[in-house]
Amino acid sequence: MTWFRAFGLFEAVVVFLFLGFYILYIVKVVRIAKTLNTPYGNVFYKVFLRTLVFALLIIAFMGPSFGDSRKEVKSVGKDIMICVDLSKSMDAFDIQPTRLEKIKFEMKRLVEAFNSDRIGIIIFSSEAFMQSPLTYDQNALNLFIETMNTGLVPSSGTDFGPPLRMALTKLTDQEGPSSQQKSKVIVLISDGEDFGEETDESIKEVQDNDIKLFTLGVGTQKGSQLYAGNGFKTDRQGNTVVTKLDSRSLQSLANRTGGEYFEINETKNDVSRLINTISRIEGELRDTRFVDVSANRYYYFLLIALSLLVLDVLVNVRTVKI
Repeated sequence: MTWFRAFGLFEAVVVFLFLGFYILYIVKVVRIAKTLNTPYGNVFYKVFLRTLVFALLIIAFMGPSFGDSRKEVKSVGKDIMICVDLSKSMDAFDIQPTRLEKIKFEMKRLVEAFNSDRIGIIIFSSEAFMQSPLTYDQNALNLFIETMNTGLVPSSGTDFGPPLRMALTKLTDQEGPSSQQKSKVIVLISDGEDFGEETDESIKEVQDNDIKLFTLGVGTQKGSQLYAGNGFKTDRQGNTVVTKLDSRSLQSLANRTGGEYFEINETKNDVSRLINTISRIEGELRDTRFVDVSANRYYYFLLIALSLLVLDVLVNVRTVKI
């Protein structure tokens, strides 16, 4: 038998007060009976009954659990690898406060929405780096998200090939029996400006492994200038650089893998729709086990105590016979 509450100070004080007041009551009855020279034995019937009621109430309050049973527990989940573009264009402010800050906020929503799934984070520009391996630890994921900035990766353009290849490797490199690839998802977050030459090859590998790629574009068609030192960034001809959302490349990547394209711009935010879409993907059965469970049976003791209490009220016993 296990208990929901331990016998602590509160219970001890209640028992002490009950015993104290009842001892005083018994002493008073005995004293009166001796003064009147009458029998007082019936008082102990009431004492026994009420003590039993009190003990049952204390037991019910402590919450006894017994009656072991076997319950099957299944662990089902998905593996989600999020690839985040940290090139300098993500510092653009056409999405307030900046594209990257908005993405960091929305990524925390993703982590909260899939708290029973494993999530990993890859950061990239022209190269890819593992920010967080697949994990259930939401606190660690949120910490990694909070520390993301465009200074963490080389600022020499954007290449989708390396992050997709790394994500594919981490999702397929699993120990044990072959896993269900349909429960594995890649989310690519970028403004869509891809200057890589190996993206097509990486997408082909994703297709071959039957893994869905969802893309999330962030930015506007109008675009935004980029701060560089004390002014705006310019090209070699002295023209101000304007970075715009290139949704076509992201749409193409998602369509080729059976995924879907989503967007954050000045008028809409598709993150909720992205969460709903991923939620509809069937998770993988990771583990099945049987555990011993027991139920809180306080109501048995409470019912007996109430029955005895009713009996105590209905049955009238004279404590002092005259």
